[in-house]
Amino acid sequence: MTDGAPGTDGATYAWAPPEPTKRKNRSGLWIGIPAGATAVALIAASLVLIAPGASVAGVQIGGLTAGAAAQAISNRLAETAITVDSPAGAVTVTGADLGATVDAAALADKAFADNPMWKPASWFPEGTGVQVQVNADEAATALKNRAPGTYRAPVDASIAYDAGSQAYVATPAEAGEGIDVAAVTAALQSAFDAGQSSATVTASLVPVDAPVSTDEAGAAVATLNGILDSVGFYVGEERTVPVDRATAASWLTVTPDGKGDFAISADTAAIQSAVAGLPGAVDRAPVNADVIVDTGGEVIKALAEGQTGRALGDTSGVAAAFAKQLAEGNGRYALPVTETAFDTAKTERRIDVNLSTQTTTLWQNGEVYRTYTISSGAGDHATHTGNFRIGWKTPMQDMGCVPGYDYCTKDVPWVAYFNGDEGFHGTYWHNNFGTPMSHGCINMTIPQAKELYDWAYRGTEVSVHY
Repeated sequence: MTDGAPGTDGATYAWAPPEPTKRKNRSGLWIGIPAGATAVALIAASLVLIAPGASVAGVQIGGLTAGAAAQAISNRLAETAITVDSPAGAVTVTGADLGATVDAAALADKAFADNPMWKPASWFPEGTGVQVQVNADEAATALKNRAPGTYRAPVDASIAYDAGSQAYVATPAEAGEGIDVAAVTAALQSAFDAGQSSATVTASLVPVDAPVSTDEAGAAVATLNGILDSVGFYVGEERTVPVDRATAASWLTVTPDGKGDFAISADTAAIQSAVAGLPGAVDRAPVNADVIVDTGGEVIKALAEGQTGRALGDTSGVAAAFAKQLAEGNGRYALPVTETAFDTAKTERRIDVNLSTQTTTLWQNGEVYRTYTISSGAGDHATHTGNFRIGWKTPMQDMGCVPGYDYCTKDVPWVAYFNGDEGFHGTYWHNNFGTPMSHGCINMTIPQAKELYDWAYRGTEVSVHY
């Protein structure tokens, strides 16, 4: 020390320099850091890498991540070359040319799941096979482009409207010819399974089906002709305004997509011209019914059928809506109408035969319509009593005139039977009305019989009594 200080005893003391502090040896720590980090990195890598020796269809994917493995599998398949010995010479196509694919991502994920690097027991597993998928259209195109002399294009089935038959008809498809895609696909599969980057195959020429088949065109023709069979504007189930087949066909356009589907579209403007004339064809006033009924109200004769009235509603959207329906294959368009019910006029009719007074009375709506003096059956041929209905009627008939009858009367007019062989008819062989005279029938003058014949329909009630 250069400095000193007197002590209490008068002596002067000097401070000794302090001993230097020993440094801690940290070299081991610095040396250990790289080794530790490497171990951690290796452990982390083992958690995402596939085990050494793993392979898929000959593609070595050990030590790769699942993503890198998927890419390696896809690349190998795309680059695999197949040399095809064809009638036009040798041509070479790759997996990429053929549109070949595998689910590489799923294969790689499974390889890692089954054989992770962190699991030594899974190292160097057996290789995994895989099914290769080839796009037949891409393959056929590639082979056609490489060897055009081997290819003859198929002809699609087609559809056209035939004016003579007023129907759509289909022209059948014609098969083409080309290199056998199945043989080339098998060669690619075999090479890929074996882990080979190339292979050679001899492929013959085989038929090439048309993209649009005869059956597909036939199905479209059936839809189109179904439209023509039913096309029109409907009120309920009634095709109120039919559309003729040629007109409907002129509305339609059929467009093939080249893959078997035929799109149907319809011309809204052309349909609109038909819609403009609908009110005149649809609108009508109601027509009342006129019927003859029995005493129970049952109809025995309809003199006039009733018809509902109807008025067409708003047609502003009809053409567009019908065009949409036709495109969907439906030719029945339901019109918006308001209907008005009809009334029914009922006339009740019945016939009364009084054997005591020898009269026949026609009753209509509870009132006497006509009364005639008649001659009924006499003696053993007395007319039977009871309630009957008019059945068979004939303007003229011979009566008797067959074995079993003791009389024969020719050309009896205006016959209306009500009970077996008993009926009303005209009489020209006597004029003694008011007295029983017949073999059971009701004799009337010819004009009276004609009036009853026209007035009494089949089913008219007949009451015969004393």
